[in-house]
Formats: sequence, C-alpha cells, structure tokens
Amino acid sequence: MTRFYADEQFPFRVVEHLRALGHDVLTVQEAGNANLKISDDRVLAFATSNNRVILTLNRKDFKRLHRSQPHHAGIIICTDDTDRIALAERIHAVTLRELDLSNKLVSVVRPKK
Repeated sequence: MTRFYADEQFPFRVVEHLRALGHDVLTVQEAGNANLKISDDRVLAFATSNNRVILTLNRKDFKRLHRSQPHHAGIIICTDDTDRIALAERIHAVTLRELDLSNKLVSVVRPKK
C-alpha cells in the first residue's frame, strides 16, 4: 500500500482509517515536526526524502509547490470533508487507480451535495 506523510492540519480520523485500509501513514506529529512552524517546502522535502506521498488540505500552497518542485513522491490535496471515512475511502480509491504517484499532484474533492 501507499506510504503517506500527513501534514499538520490533516484530520487524524482520516489517517486512522487509511491505516485500517493497510496504508503506512506517518503524521507530522509522529515525525516530531509539529508546532515548529516548518515551511511547506520543508514538509515536501521531508516527505520526498522519506519516499512518502503528502496528504494535505492546504491545496493552494501545495499546488504552487508542485509547480516549483515537480520532483517528489507525490502530493494528494484534499477538500475538507466532515465525513472523514468517506474522505479516506476517496484517497484509498486514488491509490488503487494511480499505482505510482511519483511527481504527481492529485486532487481529491468532496462530492457535491
């Protein structure tokens, strides 16, 4: 399954469900990088050096980073969804479709109601 790096604001309930689906998810908090005001480019560098796909709700900044630093393990940008399990399931579905996320920016959006 996919090795993820969840940024600081990424919902932990989504992380837990992704783990239950078999993914290896490391959070910023677990990596000891929380509350340090680490810049997004350093978050991306850490994920890249550890061959982990970024999970983030910070769509705007990571779109910009993808354009300026196109070589990475992958970035999944998500719209926030209070249905955390549904969000995890949509992320999981991406990993089934996209077997190699290297250098890709993938958007996972909340369905319209």
